[in-house]
Amino acid sequence: MRKRKMLWMAPLAIAGMALFAWIGGELVMHLWNWLLPPLFGWRQVTFWQALGLLALCRILFGGLGTMNAASSRARRRVSERLGQMSPEDREVLREALRSRWGRGAPQDPKPEPEKP
Repeated sequence: MRKRKMLWMAPLAIAGMALFAWIGGELVMHLWNWLLPPLFGWRQVTFWQALGLLALCRILFGGLGTMNAASSRARRRVSERLGQMSPEDREVLREALRSRWGRGAPQDPKPEPEKP
């Protein structure tokens, strides 16, 4: 029974991805052709160029989805370590991070000159 279910899921998943790509390409193409040629005088794009733009934006701004698991593990590890630190250790870490990233140690407020 499970094998039959799996045989139908693969073609449906492929069809769903193709439909999603088609809708995304059409949407980008229509938005580009509606907005950019009248506003900036740029050329109109075809469906395949719009699909390429969509893929390029995904790579540049959305990543490829490979860092999500690693970054969540790293965040979890950092929060566990911070939870185990004493307040003094946290302050030492804060100072080290400030000096590392060029902000320097927090400055004492300058005393205002006394007015006669």
